[in-house]
Amino acid sequence: MLKGTGVSSGIGIGRALLVEECSLEYTPKTVTDTAEEIKRFQSAVDIFCENTEKKAEALKISAGVEEAEIIQGHIGIVKDPFLLGEVGKRITEGQCAEAAFESMCDMLIGIFSSADDDVTQQRGADVRDVKSGVLSILLGVNQVNLSEMPPETVLCAKELTPSMMAEINKEQIVGIVTETGSTTSHSAILARVLEIPAVMSVPDVMKAVKNGDTVIVDGSKGDMIVSPDHAQAESYTVRRKKLLEERRELEQFRGKATLSADGTVYELVCNIGRPDDAKKAMESDGEGVGLFRTEFLFMDKRSVPTEKEQFEAYQKAALILKGKPLVIRTLDIGGDKEIACLGMAKEDNPFMGCRAIRYCLKNRDLFRTQLRAILRASAFGNVSIMFPLITCVEEVREGKALVEEIKAELKAEKIDFDENIKVGIMAETAAAGVTADLLAKECDFFSIGTNDLTGYTMAADRGNGEVSYLYSALQPSVLRMIRNIIEAAGKQHIPVGMCGEAAADPLMIPLLISFGLTEFSVSAPSVLRVRKYISGWTKEKADEITAKVMSLSTRQEISDYLKTVI
Repeated sequence: MLKGTGVSSGIGIGRALLVEECSLEYTPKTVTDTAEEIKRFQSAVDIFCENTEKKAEALKISAGVEEAEIIQGHIGIVKDPFLLGEVGKRITEGQCAEAAFESMCDMLIGIFSSADDDVTQQRGADVRDVKSGVLSILLGVNQVNLSEMPPETVLCAKELTPSMMAEINKEQIVGIVTETGSTTSHSAILARVLEIPAVMSVPDVMKAVKNGDTVIVDGSKGDMIVSPDHAQAESYTVRRKKLLEERRELEQFRGKATLSADGTVYELVCNIGRPDDAKKAMESDGEGVGLFRTEFLFMDKRSVPTEKEQFEAYQKAALILKGKPLVIRTLDIGGDKEIACLGMAKEDNPFMGCRAIRYCLKNRDLFRTQLRAILRASAFGNVSIMFPLITCVEEVREGKALVEEIKAELKAEKIDFDENIKVGIMAETAAAGVTADLLAKECDFFSIGTNDLTGYTMAADRGNGEVSYLYSALQPSVLRMIRNIIEAAGKQHIPVGMCGEAAADPLMIPLLISFGLTEFSVSAPSVLRVRKYISGWTKEKADEITAKVMSLSTRQEISDYLKTVI
């Protein structure tokens, strides 16, 4: 068995097909007719853009509009004025088109790849993909075509780029295994949307597998089995069949209210990062949006989005939702989220530094622009404002005061907005956990961010393997924080949701029901599954299990116990 990172759940069983990289080697030469060389380069760029547009159109049909934007983004990279200008300059100095383009791409890849955050690093992977595409055209090399594969194929590769993924026929591919990649890579995102089980970061796959080998891909556990024995093949075939049956059974929960077994109604909403994601939330039967991560509007931008640009994005999401709730989180940057156009100062410890609400309150013009855009969008739907990373009452009061100032401005300008717009907070710090009773008096709602709450409570970075044993929402301290936040909200009669990964964890759901959570905010693909989990619990049974859990002393004890009763 080979181990990697499961990036797209499910089980695939099929025959391996190794995707070999084409050689793009060439001998650099000095050119004398620089005008003709620039013309040759521009022709290659035009062909690349035409090919990419065709792939994007195909991807719109197989995956969706937003996923097609991943590929269309490659056109923006290759047409970047800075890139084109520098390549042209180098060609004018005598470099051939291949060398001029490759050197510029390598420089950008180096910059992006050295960043601390996954999003910027992914930008480097996109540039690598673009570099390969344009060089292939310049060199006359035919790139790998994955559009026609034998049925029940498991693709094995060193790397599958987004442009390769765009050509995949999901009816033919039952699994993907690569030597590189992560859960946040664009290829992983496409695999999930296409519902193809995928495992990435498997060392030396290309040496361990031969064309035609029978391969099992377990995208949930991150396992790959080459040439399984009869018992293994039988076991995974049964598991695969069961998973497919469960997926079909979930459809009975579509169009239904989110109810526990004793009839308590819960709100089941989605987390989104872009306006078009609201459409996916509705298609997945979400009851609204509990978290709109607005920082994605700022990433990969040369300048800060204007009020008009932000307003149009928030308005679009509100209109798609047609009156269903839309909770917009104000800019949550810093920590692992760097935004180039803001030119944020480097900090020794950014997770403890000037991030999220702290950064916004220190950069009032930026914050005012976003709040104006959100308030204007509130005229078009059921919009709420949520402040991230709150640690004290002063931050809430300061943010709310700014909202009131902008309301007065908009009134004077005769611009419509919802005068009763709700303002709440992300409860995701230890400080918010222990002062939840004070914060609840200042807020219209809470939303618990379990990812940061777990990290800050346990003083453990979830990306650090050395301390990963500490990073769990089932830690007794984290559960007590969550309970305290929910109980404080209940005493002030304000709704409280959860938008972290724990909201979709079947082990957590009875505890959250017992604590008194009123809203679950999950990824769109998790909606029906979470609705099913909630439907299996009564408050009485959840309370019984929770009483036992809260008497236990360690994460392992809690996890072991929950697995015996759920």
